[in-house]
Amino acid sequence: MFGRGLVCSQAEAAALLRGRSTFPMTTTPPDSATPDPAATPIVGIIMGGQSDLRVMNAAAEMLRQFQVPYELTLVSPHRTPHRLVEYAESARKRGLRVLIAGGGGAAHLPGMAAAFTTIPVIGVPINVPTSIGGLDSILSMLQMPTGVPVATVAVDGAANAAVLAVQMLALGNARLADALEKYRGALRDKVMRTVDELRKGGLDDI
Repeated sequence: MFGRGLVCSQAEAAALLRGRSTFPMTTTPPDSATPDPAATPIVGIIMGGQSDLRVMNAAAEMLRQFQVPYELTLVSPHRTPHRLVEYAESARKRGLRVLIAGGGGAAHLPGMAAAFTTIPVIGVPINVPTSIGGLDSILSMLQMPTGVPVATVAVDGAANAAVLAVQMLALGNARLADALEKYRGALRDKVMRTVDELRKGGLDDI
């Protein structure tokens, strides 16, 4: 039921945001950094509703940059609870190594996914109109009982969730470890270019 058929392309994600498409998806992004379409997804990106894609697509984009094969789908803990159980329980058998789960308001998805799998789950609190500034979502992920952790990033921090997933995967993958070093180097270089520009403009960095 799950697997490569759930991988969503950037164009298809945009269509979802416009309300013109539904899951499951069948293709991967057509850009140069796209993972091998035949590769088994090792990261699962899940969310409770289509509106969450505006935030969670950032995780997909970051994974594409690192050429990490992923799948992306909707798994509502309240409206499709049996699908949630099946998805989480089958995650490891299907080759997934990390889950990135986003939710807003009463964000039960990350915690319930963690309850049904032993692979790491990274929670992304989403600030939705009914949320208390995202605080309710954060607490639902942070305050997990002992033994069932959810690694939680900032509100709407899907990109950082993907970076954290890559860091986990890089513990046993030299290519990803090297890619992370280059990524950090690029971040450093960007800051230093700004420092140089400020100096040229007569301003000292603080």
